Amino acid sequence: MATNSVSATHSRNSSNSSEAISLSASSRPQIPPPPHPNRLIPQPSAPASTPRSSPPSNMNTNDVESPSISRSNSFVIDTSIHLTRISSPSHLKSLPSDFLSEEYTVALTTRDGGDKAQLHKCRPLLHIDEAGHEYKYYLQPMKMAVIYILVVEMLERFSFYGINYTTTAYLTGEYNEEWNADLPSITASSYVSISTAVAYTTPFIGALLADNILGEYTTVLLGSVLCYIPGLLLIALTTIPQFLGNHFNASAVRWGLLILWPIGTGMVKACVNVFGAKQFHPILQSSLIETYYVNFYMCINIGALTGGIIVPIVAQWNVSVAYFIPVVILGLGVGLFVAGGGKYVKPKPKQDLHLVLSEVGNAVMRCCGRQSSSGRRTTQKYSRIQPSTSESKVGIGTIALVSGLVVPFNVAYAQMATTFILQGTVMKNYWIIDAPMMNNADAISVLAFGYLIGNIIYPALNERQIKIPTTYKFAIGSAFGAAAVGCAILTDYAIHAEYKRSGESITVLWQVWPYFLIGIGEIFAVSAAYEFAFTVAPAKMKTLASAANLFMVGGAPNVFCILLYNACASWFLNSRGTTNIHHLKDYATAKVVNYFWILELICIFGIVINVLPSVKNWVADLEDAAAETVKSPMSTPSIRKTLMQRRKLRKESGSSGSISFPTQSQDTNEETPLVKTKKHQNYLKYGSAPVLMKSGSMRAGPSLKNSPQRVKRQQDSTAAVPLQVREKLLGLEEAKKASNAP
Repeated sequence: MATNSVSATHSRNSSNSSEAISLSASSRPQIPPPPHPNRLIPQPSAPASTPRSSPPSNMNTNDVESPSISRSNSFVIDTSIHLTRISSPSHLKSLPSDFLSEEYTVALTTRDGGDKAQLHKCRPLLHIDEAGHEYKYYLQPMKMAVIYILVVEMLERFSFYGINYTTTAYLTGEYNEEWNADLPSITASSYVSISTAVAYTTPFIGALLADNILGEYTTVLLGSVLCYIPGLLLIALTTIPQFLGNHFNASAVRWGLLILWPIGTGMVKACVNVFGAKQFHPILQSSLIETYYVNFYMCINIGALTGGIIVPIVAQWNVSVAYFIPVVILGLGVGLFVAGGGKYVKPKPKQDLHLVLSEVGNAVMRCCGRQSSSGRRTTQKYSRIQPSTSESKVGIGTIALVSGLVVPFNVAYAQMATTFILQGTVMKNYWIIDAPMMNNADAISVLAFGYLIGNIIYPALNERQIKIPTTYKFAIGSAFGAAAVGCAILTDYAIHAEYKRSGESITVLWQVWPYFLIGIGEIFAVSAAYEFAFTVAPAKMKTLASAANLFMVGGAPNVFCILLYNACASWFLNSRGTTNIHHLKDYATAKVVNYFWILELICIFGIVINVLPSVKNWVADLEDAAAETVKSPMSTPSIRKTLMQRRKLRKESGSSGSISFPTQSQDTNEETPLVKTKKHQNYLKYGSAPVLMKSGSMRAGPSLKNSPQRVKRQQDSTAAVPLQVREKLLGLEEAKKASNAP
């Protein structure tokens, strides 16, 4: 049945090649499209809920092979296994040997005969990048390595939000009226916005270091030890009366709050989420990255929640003790990060910083109508920084532009640490709950609705082949941002009404709804922006893409807010003409509500721009282009050479009688292993839509059940040479060239 199977073992000799060419519609059985490798596609003769393990009734049973693997001359694939969700020892038996590392062989030779516990502890999965570097991966990286990264992120967010939520109150003297910076309310809010803007702009520094010189692991360590912890320590020392001088040391606050702390935050923030995603095999575990990002965002909000509760409560008692807690917590997090160092996959930097900076300079010169002398020629080194033909060609600028669609929402989000706090300081505390603690309503909202949306709503939509376009997620987030600002407007009117009626203020619990609605908006807008940046970015520029996204999520909105504060400064003046409005009688004479109305219009603009069909289709086209790189794994001379060397070693070890990987003596197609599998060949032939993105994007096209593309493929399959045959022939030609190369 070799001539009928599209996954027939490839052969070096020309007779088998000609046999493959002879495949035609008359010799191939007429079967419906096989199951999509990433998800189940509804079959014409079976409902969409047909179990993956059960092939359609009219499918040729000869095309369904046993999932077993042994020391034979071919490998087979179990059609019940998600090719991008390899996480169990039972999955290893169905993988091509080129995806299996030497640790898998060692595990099989142990006394336990490769028992599941032993396989979970080793790194059986292998990946070879374009440069020929080999990386080994755990079957369950979440438990073995990523857990350290998630804990570090949680502790880092504890430290960040513990300070961020309380900074405005600290600088205006809410915690200690005798020892503080005594800043006006609008100035204190500007300090917080500047700090946040720097924190979300400096990820570019971390990205350049991580992608080109140090790698993510070392960059996170250096950012934490050289900037983040010293910045937190300097801020904490300013809370101790007379420790840094007889008068409050405003210079130390500026150095810690506006320089060291945000730079350290940016360097860590740019790298840590990408570093965690890189612990998963880029092909065999690509669909598991969706779960990682859900857990990553959950850890962010667990840290924000705990930090937002503990630090403000302790600050009401002693602000010095409260501000030293984040220093200790972050030190503990860095220690845990180092403790897991031996478990991480640490990809090597793939580019040269000098060449990247030169290319940036050339791009700027070209924009100015000039061309540098170095830009007129392309050297071998220069060509290394060009996108591979097999990877995403979506540029960093394009990613930043798409992420810019969430700026309207993030302008509203930025108010949580500034004007929402300012509004809350004139409201009555509810027991120990004050204005900074109200930020925890946002974290609680994200945790609760994040679980509901990520584990119930999205899977239910997936089962029905329904997906939310990325820009619609941005629009939904902006809608919740508009609702949150609307609640802040109602709260402001209530403050003024109660002050006129009784001279008192309303309870701070009125602010539950603004924070709660902002949290729901985060789930749609911010998480979608993170996912888009990682999914469509070229493999060489994941960290830089993350930095661009972070800038548009946090940097640009806060810069915009600083400009907006100054443009609307007259609305923050009290009856005495100053901006000290953190007391009720002063706030009642200001017109902060006008500022909130401007924010409302900005959020509405965010809704409108994201529902435009042209914007939706543009972003969808970018995602489709990036998805093509997932379908067609990279194949370079370096990879082919490495694979040939590995197969030669396996054959030699097999002939010597030692236990080795299953060999493929007749397999000389040097394309990437995934191209040779039956599933991937079927994917290339039938799987243009719906497409599961690398990070599990919720965007997709219509069902394939009555798709014109699917009908056309079925018609063309009877009149043309199958696509997998053409790929096979191309692979044979490339293999011959590689074998003849000196």
